[in-house]
Amino acid sequence: MTDRTDFAAKARELDEADPLGDYPDRFLPTDDDIVAYFDGNSLGRPPAVSAERMDHFVRHQWRARLVRGWDDEWLDWPTAVGDRLGKAVLGAAPGQLVVADSTTVLLYKLARAALRTRPERREILLDTDNFPTDRYVVEGIADEHGLTLRWIETDPDAGITPDQVANAIGPNTALVVFSHVAYRSGYLADAAAITRLAHETGALVLWDLSHSAGSVPVELDNWGVDFAVGCGYKYLNGGPGAPAFAYVNDRHQHTIRQPVQGWMGHRHPFTMGPGHEPASGIRSVLSGTPPVLGMVPLLSGVELLEQAGIDAIRAKSLLLSDFALELVDAWLSPLGVRLASPREHARRGGHITLCRADFDVVNEELRRRGVVPDFRSPDGIRIGLSPLSTRFNEVYTGMATLAEVAAARRGRTVPRREE
Repeated sequence: MTDRTDFAAKARELDEADPLGDYPDRFLPTDDDIVAYFDGNSLGRPPAVSAERMDHFVRHQWRARLVRGWDDEWLDWPTAVGDRLGKAVLGAAPGQLVVADSTTVLLYKLARAALRTRPERREILLDTDNFPTDRYVVEGIADEHGLTLRWIETDPDAGITPDQVANAIGPNTALVVFSHVAYRSGYLADAAAITRLAHETGALVLWDLSHSAGSVPVELDNWGVDFAVGCGYKYLNGGPGAPAFAYVNDRHQHTIRQPVQGWMGHRHPFTMGPGHEPASGIRSVLSGTPPVLGMVPLLSGVELLEQAGIDAIRAKSLLLSDFALELVDAWLSPLGVRLASPREHARRGGHITLCRADFDVVNEELRRRGVVPDFRSPDGIRIGLSPLSTRFNEVYTGMATLAEVAAARRGRTVPRREE
């Protein structure tokens, strides 16, 4: 068995060879009490430039321009930032993405808009292990409009497959709603194949990209996706509560009508006249005043993604999780820890999940020792390794601590990690 010294040396070698090795230094350092941050798939670290940009925005753009800032550029930020995000990591041509609201609100808007274009169809297809907000929103829409939910029972260790979709979809399916990367297991769905299957039956597709954007390559235009949403605070590093994004394929923009008819989605918002006339194009998805302050740090995250390139990000993501899996096999599997994520690259997103019955207690001890993963009930610890801000030595340190804690609870010992 490879000992701790060998793995520590491998971590150093991987860090030295990392083409993105300087990127962790572009983030603000964490407090000394954190030795390994494994939750970048839940909340990304703050880019250092975000602090500078926020200060500059308050002291100069906000202070100096005041309300004139809306005329200068702020009104265009939802589409301008959306276009940059689409080009950098989502494979979307300009004019199809907007930054606004939250993932929950945008999911509701686009689901309602999509269903309105298929009034003769009465079913929505979704899976049992999709992220809770996705399920809750769709359940509420179905209840309000008398629609039928057709559930696909998915394996929590995996995710939705084309075969499952093919067996469940039919002529009465109006909309299918899935996550591209499963929040629990990190399973990477075959979005192109599933989208194609839906279109063959005349259904529309709405993808949640919250665990995909900035972690794995996405090709919305090439896949023919109809609609997509995602959050800005995970791999996009936009900060707590960062605004979300919505994608509407250009072919639908002249036919859909979203239900939250706010003034900013009006064709002439400052006329303030009677009746709602939707704006042309993607701006019709907007409702209220754009979250300009929230887009300031989000833009910092987008710029880092542009500079690094999504292919390099994906390559490092796989190396990080491959290294973590080596440590799982050597140290944790003998302790009864089960991998609840795919091993193959083609089906693995940016995080992995490990399970054992006592991992709720293990997670608490890890946090006391400065290792911060994410716990998912009933027994899963998620290891989220954000490629731009995570070093291989951090993976080694965090996984070694996890092994020590897991072993101690089993009355076992493991080789002490190299300091």
